Parts: sequence; structure tokens; C-alpha cells
Amino acid sequence: MYSFTGISGSRCYKYIFALTLRKFSIGMGSINTVKIFSGTQSEYLSKKIARFFGKDLGGYTLRRFSDGELSPSFEESIRGCDVFLIQSTFPPADGLMELLLMVDAAKRASAHYVTAVIPYFGYARQDRKDKPRVAIAAKVVANLLSASGVDRLITIDLHAGQIQGFFDFPVDHLEGTTVFVPYIKSLGLKNLLIASPDVGGAARARNFAKHLNVDIVLCDKHRKRANEIASMQVIGDVEGADVVLVDDLIDTGGTICRAAEIILEKGANSVRAVCTHPIMSGKAYENIEKSALTELFVTDTIPVKSDLGGKIKVLSVAELFAKAIGRIRDHESISSLFITHE
Repeated sequence: MYSFTGISGSRCYKYIFALTLRKFSIGMGSINTVKIFSGTQSEYLSKKIARFFGKDLGGYTLRRFSDGELSPSFEESIRGCDVFLIQSTFPPADGLMELLLMVDAAKRASAHYVTAVIPYFGYARQDRKDKPRVAIAAKVVANLLSASGVDRLITIDLHAGQIQGFFDFPVDHLEGTTVFVPYIKSLGLKNLLIASPDVGGAARARNFAKHLNVDIVLCDKHRKRANEIASMQVIGDVEGADVVLVDDLIDTGGTICRAAEIILEKGANSVRAVCTHPIMSGKAYENIEKSALTELFVTDTIPVKSDLGGKIKVLSVAELFAKAIGRIRDHESISSLFITHE
């Protein structure tokens, strides 16, 4: 019960109206208009997200000076709106710079709340000091996003989950299992086994295995240097199994291809792979096509070549992100989007 002792009649009515409006806002979700904008690197995905959400992308223009300097601008009012800015931050770094400028422009245009939607969070592999005199790039990017004025982040399958701790604002970390697990089940593999291409991905592989109620094996690798593997061995029995390798990203494809080769040599019946973020640099496409992999399933957090061969299949995360945006708008739980362990 509310007490209005000492409040005049007109002020009392205004106070009651304000309380009623606040209660309605909390109970019924956001009363602010939602607007979705896309950076130039992720327009292909943003259009699908907007379609699933039920809105068109907002008007946005990116101008470039002759020296390459970026100048973004919104072509419609966003005053008082809940703004969602979609941009993956894969190379080149212009994509990250564009996103930071978009956030600043939105804040200066009096947006009520700015959420950065970063399907692929670049620089996440540099999340710690693994040797002297190196940068922790993931923390630097987190600081930049915070300084630019981001209120919230939505992303999927960070290279390391603890990166969420680098941010001083809420992070909604979606899981690729939501997309991949139903598809893997649809394959009807009789002797399914989940594998991680490296020890660092054991937790990710275990998560898949729990949802699929199967066992896991690990590949232990040793690198000479970045993107160059010196040795690899399989920990666990793969004889007669239909193995699915699980990783968060594929760069040159060296690790996943080497793991598939060794697993087949150990007696596996077939080897497939799933990967959330297909960076696919260097000779990655060629490596995948020539590899022992039967199939590779990736998502569209990063654009892939349209003239793909038969081994690579793209599954979209657009609907998942659209649902996440809707739940944030309505102040609902994001965890309801995750697959529950049976």
C-alpha cells in the first residue's frame, strides 16, 4: 500500500498516475520504441534478424572521407528509443571502429538505451597474457565499447566465457547449441561421439555431449606458432564412431582438418564438424574441401563464400538473435532461449 499523507489533491493524482505507468511498464515490457540498425559488415545478417523480429532496419548511412575515415549517421530520429546496433567485429578493424562511432552517434542523439549486438566478437582469442609483453586485446575492446556508451551486449559463443567479466554492463551470452544440437539430432547418427579439437574446448564439447547424451573425446595439440600445429593426439576411443568435432571458430582450418584426419586414422566411421564463427582465412576453404571431414556446419555470424562446395552448410542464428532482442525489450529471461538438459 502507498501512503499519500501530506500530498495535495492534484499532486496526488499525478503521483498515482506515475506509479500506475511504472507498474504497467514493468509488467508489460518496454514502452520505448525499438529500432534496429546494422553496420555495413553485418547487413546480410541484420536484415534476417529484423525480419524475424518483425521490423525493418532503421535508416543508416556510412560516409567515408577520401582518406578512409568513417562518418556514420542515423537517417531517422532515435530520441528516447531502445536502439540495437548489429555489427560483427571480424577484420578489418574498420568494422569495430564503425560500431564505436555508431554507439557514440546514438548516445548523442538521445537514444534511451543502446545495445551492441555483436554476433562475432573479434579479438576474443587474446583474452589473457599467455607470454610476457603481450596485450589482452579482448579487454581493450571491452573498454572501448564501455567508453563509447554501450549499455548492453548481446553475443554468441565467445572464445572464452570469462570474457564476460571484462564488461561493466550486462552481457547476454547466447549459445550455439541452440542452433546446432537440433540439427545434429536430425542427422540420426547411430554411434554419435562428440570431440573437441583441443583441450581448451573440453567444456564446450561437454556441453554438446550433455544435450545429446553421448560421450566425448579430446584432441591434444601442440603449436609451433599461431596457425601452425606441431603435433596432435586423440584422448579416448573413437573406433566405429560417427564423430562430431565442436569448436567456436575456424581460422585457417588447420586444427579441425588435422583432428579429423587423426580421428579417422584411429578407426572412426565418419567425422563431421560444427563451428559457430567461420573466419575462414588463408586457404581455409581449400583445406576444408580436401580434408577428411564429411561435412562442416557453420553459422552466419561471419559471411561465407556464396559458391561453397558440398561440405560446408550454413545454419542461421538470425531467429535466435531476434528472440533475444524481443526478450530484452519485454524484460524477460534470456536463459529461456537455451536448450535445457534432458
